[in-house]
Amino acid sequence: MYEARHQDGVTIIRGIGELSRAELEAIARLATVVRESGHMVVLDMNRVTHLHYAGAAVLKSIPGLRAAGASRYVRDLVHPRRRRRRVRGALRQPGGRPPGGVSTEFQHVTVLANETVELLAPAPGKLFLDGTLGGGGHSALLLERGARVIGIDKDPAALAAAQARLARYGEAFRAVRGDFRDARNVLGALGLEGVDGALVDLGVSSHQFDEGARGFSFSKPGPLDMRMGQEGETVADLLARIDEQELSRVLREYGEEPFARPVARAIKRAVAEGAKLDTAALAEVVARAIPRKAWPKKIHPATRTFQALRIAVNDELGALAAWLDGLPTVLSVGGRAAVISFHSLEDRMVKGRFRELTRACTCPPDLPVCACGSNPAFGAVTRKAVKASDEEVAANPRSRSARLRVVERLR
Repeated sequence: MYEARHQDGVTIIRGIGELSRAELEAIARLATVVRESGHMVVLDMNRVTHLHYAGAAVLKSIPGLRAAGASRYVRDLVHPRRRRRRVRGALRQPGGRPPGGVSTEFQHVTVLANETVELLAPAPGKLFLDGTLGGGGHSALLLERGARVIGIDKDPAALAAAQARLARYGEAFRAVRGDFRDARNVLGALGLEGVDGALVDLGVSSHQFDEGARGFSFSKPGPLDMRMGQEGETVADLLARIDEQELSRVLREYGEEPFARPVARAIKRAVAEGAKLDTAALAEVVARAIPRKAWPKKIHPATRTFQALRIAVNDELGALAAWLDGLPTVLSVGGRAAVISFHSLEDRMVKGRFRELTRACTCPPDLPVCACGSNPAFGAVTRKAVKASDEEVAANPRSRSARLRVVERLR
C-alpha cells in the first residue's frame, strides 16, 4: 500500500509493506499529475519490504522522481547505475540488514518477470505450477492476474518467505516443499490431473548467491555446501568421495571447463593434504591451476568450476530432464510450459526437448515427402529464446544470461 501527503509545495509518496505492480503504476500516475501541477515529488520507501523488477521499471519511468529517504535496497533498483556500490555497502551493514529496515532474509530480483507472465497467459480461475518458487516473484504476478498457483521449492527459507509474501492471496496460493522434478507426484498428492501452466526458473536465487553461509559464491568465505535444500551431500562431501578422474569429468561436462584436468588435480591435492577449504580458498586453488593468460576476461576463473559442482551436488540437469519428460502428464490441453535457463547446458537441453515435443514430422530427413502424418501434441510459443532487455540487465546484471522458452500443449 502507499499514502501521499502534500506540504509546502512538496508531495511525499510513502510506500508501505509490499507494493504490487498496480500500486506502483498508480504511484507513477499520481507523481506525474503532481509534477505537472508544479510540485516536487519525493518517494519515501523506508517501509517497503519488497519491490520486484517490474516495479523498478515503473518507478524509473517517472521523470524527475527523487527517491529521498528510500532504503538502499529499493533505491538501487530505481537508480541502477548506483546498484553495485550501494548493494555492497548495504550488505555490509551490521546485522545483515540494509538501512531503512528492509529484511534481507530472502530477497530475489525476479528475472524476465513481465515476459514470462505474458507468455503464460494467466487468467482468473487458471491453475499454475511454479516449480522454483524462490521469493515468489513470478507467482505474485500470476496471482495478481487472478490465477491460482501451487509453488514448489526445496529451500525452506524460500518457502517461508514466499508464504509470508503471498499469504494475502489466501487459498489461491499453496506452497509445497519438494523438487520440481516430482511435479507429477505433487499434483497427484493434491488430487489434481493437470495445470494450465508450468514454470521453472533455473539456477540460483540472488539470496542464495549473496548469503555466504550457503556456499554458492566465491566472493565471500563460506562452507563448501551449495545444496538448494538441506538434504544430500555437500560439495565438501562430493570432493572427498570422488576421485580425480571423476571430478575432471564433472568439471568438463557440467562446467565446460577447458582446464578440467589440472583444476581437478589441484583440488584433489588440496583435499588430500588436509587443506581447510572454504569457498574463497577453493576459488584460489582453481585460479592457481589455470594459466594466468587463459583466465576469462569477464568472469572469475573459478566460475565454471563452481557451476559444475553446484549442478553435480543438486543433480540439476537430472531434475530438468525429469521435468521436461513429465510435461505431457502435467499440462492440461491448452496449458503452457515456460523455462528460464542461465547457462548453455540447460538451454540446449530445453531447446532440444521442446523441439522433440513440437516436431511436426518424424520422417527420415532424406525422405522426399512426409509419410508419417505426424500431429504434434505441442506447439512452440517462442520461436527463439527470449532475452532480458538492456534496461533489465542494467538493473540486474545477473539477468544477462537468462533465456526464456515456452511451449503449449495442443492436444
